[in-house]
Amino acid sequence: MRDLTGKLAVVTGAGRGIGQAIALELAARGARLAICDLHDPCETAAAIGPDTITGTFDVSDREAQEKFFAGLPRVDILVNNAGMSIRKPLIDLEVADVARVWNVLMWGAFHTCQLAARRMIAQGDGGAIVNITSVLAHVPWANSSPYNGAKAALNQMSRTWALELAPHRIRVNALEPGWTDTPGERAFSTEEELREGGAKLPLGRLARPEEIAKGVAFLVSSDASYVTGTVMQVDGGVSLIE
Repeated sequence: MRDLTGKLAVVTGAGRGIGQAIALELAARGARLAICDLHDPCETAAAIGPDTITGTFDVSDREAQEKFFAGLPRVDILVNNAGMSIRKPLIDLEVADVARVWNVLMWGAFHTCQLAARRMIAQGDGGAIVNITSVLAHVPWANSSPYNGAKAALNQMSRTWALELAPHRIRVNALEPGWTDTPGERAFSTEEELREGGAKLPLGRLARPEEIAKGVAFLVSSDASYVTGTVMQVDGGVSLIE
């Protein structure tokens, strides 16, 4: 269903994995895409088409974010997906480790959401924001405290922003993926570990990025016109067993 025609959607962290799948799904539904990533998202842009706007920067860089948003003709949809994780036990974490994770996951989300919301308010047409969080916002996972804490904070910020922005007809929701088969997971797990871990989940496998993207597409579409301030789980039931 192409219900996003005429909309401009911003997707951060769109170079691969979940972000790439989200960008492709929104484009398939008719949206024009503005995508960014720490690395050049040229592969995603090529798959979408020549009308795609791209940016290469760290989302924690406020100046780069401001420049990117200033160059957009408008903003109707924002999907804040950029992320990173450093996995170490509490006693081994450096302050710089925690700062790096929180700069991307919390400050990066703050910058992106604030800049997008300001544009949406100025346009006067409302809008939709989705923040990609994680079931680890409420499921403890050892050696991942900076990531877990940041995702929990982003859930609460999303609900707060939903309340603040409702008078402007801007909907804000969060989506929590479960364990998803992405290139990033291979930094922490072997192929065998991913297969074995997926088999233990209620649905018997890891999520595919495209399945997360379908959930995002619903939240930003007119089908979800009365949905704001929610935290939607697309986790294959993993939160039921943890």
